[in-house]
Amino acid sequence: MFEDVPLAPSDPILGLTEAFKKDPNPAKINLGVGVFTDSNGKTPLLNCAREAEKRLAGSAVSRVYLPIEGDPIYRAQMQSLILGADSEALFTKRVFTACAPGGTGALRVVADFLKQNFPSIKVWISNPTWPNHTQIFDAAGVRTERYAWFDPIGNCLDFGGLVSTLEKVPSGNAVLLHGCCHNPTGIDPTLEQWTQIAEILAARNILPIVDFAYQGFGTGIEEDAAGLRVLASRCRNMIVCSSCSKNFSLYADRVGAVSFLCDDESMAQRIGSQVKRVIRANYSNPPQHGFSVVASIMGDKDLRTMWVDEVRLMRERINGLRALFADTLAGKGIKQDFGFIKRQLGMFSFSGLSKEQVDELREKHSIYIVASGRVSVAGMNEKTMDRLCDAIASVLR
Repeated sequence: MFEDVPLAPSDPILGLTEAFKKDPNPAKINLGVGVFTDSNGKTPLLNCAREAEKRLAGSAVSRVYLPIEGDPIYRAQMQSLILGADSEALFTKRVFTACAPGGTGALRVVADFLKQNFPSIKVWISNPTWPNHTQIFDAAGVRTERYAWFDPIGNCLDFGGLVSTLEKVPSGNAVLLHGCCHNPTGIDPTLEQWTQIAEILAARNILPIVDFAYQGFGTGIEEDAAGLRVLASRCRNMIVCSSCSKNFSLYADRVGAVSFLCDDESMAQRIGSQVKRVIRANYSNPPQHGFSVVASIMGDKDLRTMWVDEVRLMRERINGLRALFADTLAGKGIKQDFGFIKRQLGMFSFSGLSKEQVDELREKHSIYIVASGRVSVAGMNEKTMDRLCDAIASVLR
């Protein structure tokens, strides 16, 4: 039965990690997968999460199935975190939120929901974007198109191209936006640009879908939600796929959420019924542990204060590594200016390295970077920075 099943190609990011693990070079460097690491190269368990788990362990929480939509306390906290505690949408109960297995699971729920309820819809995705975006919607049978995002000459947002594309997107389509810390470019719109984007979408009756995976890793927890909240203030209907993997350092627990902003409470109930139908036929209901950890942190004043501070430290470390990376490269006498790295936000940067240069870095120096040239700044380390920049300098000359 299985004899003729072919070998599938490796995932462009996770497959890179598999190759990295097999590399015997003790000096190898992995800048592919988006995981934060400390100065010792380890991904930390946050102190607030450690304390929350101690409390949960002592409370003997039942392991009975959660509802299809998941933990109600966590769901309410995620609504407040992304939209703001004073959001009109929360007071009028026009938001439906469901727990999801990470941001990826949230996106798949959205894809299945769209396919079942709007079978002819197209989802417009930024060029470039996280490679899995296209795969998720393709797997659900939802067609995708691309809109302009990156200007490779100026290493900046191609806002003119973005606006030009959005103004041609047909009414009734959806546009997938990165809420902050755009992956892979690290380039975000200004607040004024977000306002213009929101007004175009609202005027043309285009549904915004916001992938919100890095809240707190740009300029601040509240600051990173500013663009999303501008969209919410102008677009009555919107979908937000949020993740706690990065900002709570709970990668393996797969803690995410999908939120639907609706016209009113009645619509939210109807949309929620369809979302629950999708979830039931997929993973039935979400796991418990990671969601309980986040709910415990968000529901306790001291733990939440601790979390905000730990997110700040991770953000400052990433920004410090950006500066060190750019400055170290400059010190190698490279003609190419990498100063734009300092202006970008979040875990990733679009380095401008070609596929051939990326291949040479892997083959000659055991440095693993995605073929597009995207580098995970969050995976860099002060101890290996000089070697990394020496290797990059060698492939640029």
